[in-house]
Amino acid sequence: MTAAAPNYDRTVVACFNGYVTQAVINNFMPLLFVTFSASFGIDMAQLSTLISVNFVTQLVVDVLAGRYVDRIGYRPCIIAAHVAAAAGLLTLGLLPTRVADPYPALMAAIVLYAIGGGLIEVMVSPIVNACPSEHKDKAMSLLHSFYCWGQVGTVAVSTLFFALAGRDAWPMMACLWAIVPIVGIALFATSPMPDILPEGTSSMKLGELVRNPLFAVFFVMMLCAGASELGMSQWASTFAETGLGVSKTIGDLAGPAAFAVFMGLSRTIYGILGHRLNLKVFIAASAALGVATYLVAALTTMPLLGLVACALTGFAVGIMWPGTFALAAEAMPTGGTLMFAVFAVAGDLGCTAGPAIVGTVAAANGDSLQAGLLVGALFPVILLVGVIALRQILYTTRRAG
Repeated sequence: MTAAAPNYDRTVVACFNGYVTQAVINNFMPLLFVTFSASFGIDMAQLSTLISVNFVTQLVVDVLAGRYVDRIGYRPCIIAAHVAAAAGLLTLGLLPTRVADPYPALMAAIVLYAIGGGLIEVMVSPIVNACPSEHKDKAMSLLHSFYCWGQVGTVAVSTLFFALAGRDAWPMMACLWAIVPIVGIALFATSPMPDILPEGTSSMKLGELVRNPLFAVFFVMMLCAGASELGMSQWASTFAETGLGVSKTIGDLAGPAAFAVFMGLSRTIYGILGHRLNLKVFIAASAALGVATYLVAALTTMPLLGLVACALTGFAVGIMWPGTFALAAEAMPTGGTLMFAVFAVAGDLGCTAGPAIVGTVAAANGDSLQAGLLVGALFPVILLVGVIALRQILYTTRRAG
């Protein structure tokens, strides 16, 4: 009598929760930038540094994860990731208001939860990719949609909380958000873990990966996917408040929340209808839309049009990250943890560079975020070029074969 095959539904749910945790980590603190500036005297350059520290830390963790996760094991690493995320959020809630200089305390909190975020980012995609599924690209897009819905929830719940309890109650909200990674600890501790690589195969070494002609294209696409997404989303709340002159509540709802809703719609649509759509064409069309929305946000003098452009940028960038992951997994099926880690590094480089470039250009132009977003339009332009190059390489390879 053979044993029943494991049911991985709980594992997939745990991965969905992992991306909600990632959304909380990346999107809660930017809602507080105006508050930090007013309460702690932190300027825009320092705020930009906080964003960079988050994603640089995640980038370093991505690099280390590709080397050590397979050796240590997926279950202990993914549980440790959620422990670090919870610890960071609790540190954010408990420490900065209790010390003389809050800036190092904010840094400490970011480093802690970014360690968790980096591990989560590297691990949940290969876990879902390894779970039995007929359409891997649809499963990947649906997984990444939970990052968006987590972002919507982070903004909406936090905004409602601030409206009821006051903006000064943000430390309590930070502690409450720690519940999400704590739930993740429980889920991953009790879920089956799939084999990450197909039976009888071994993962590619770094040299094999780099020598693949598609590697450089995927790396650049991931870089631009991260930059396109975070270049807008990390500054959306501040852009709405300072650049467009709307209130904090409207700014958060019409800026990052609307951005996340449209990004989630893009990923959910592909997650449901992906078998009817050409993924490369969908990514190319999305990149073209991203160029247009960045330019409109940067150049318009109409607040409503600027908010619409910000929201539609979410739809434009939605498929970029999970779509590139799905294309890479299909083209290099034995890439394993290392491949996902290296491309996560590329994505995090983009997540670091995108908002940093936007913020630096803004600071150099009298704190004008419109100037920063104008430069940000280059990110989806480069990604579009990458998709065209990918199609050409695949076409040439098929003809040669």
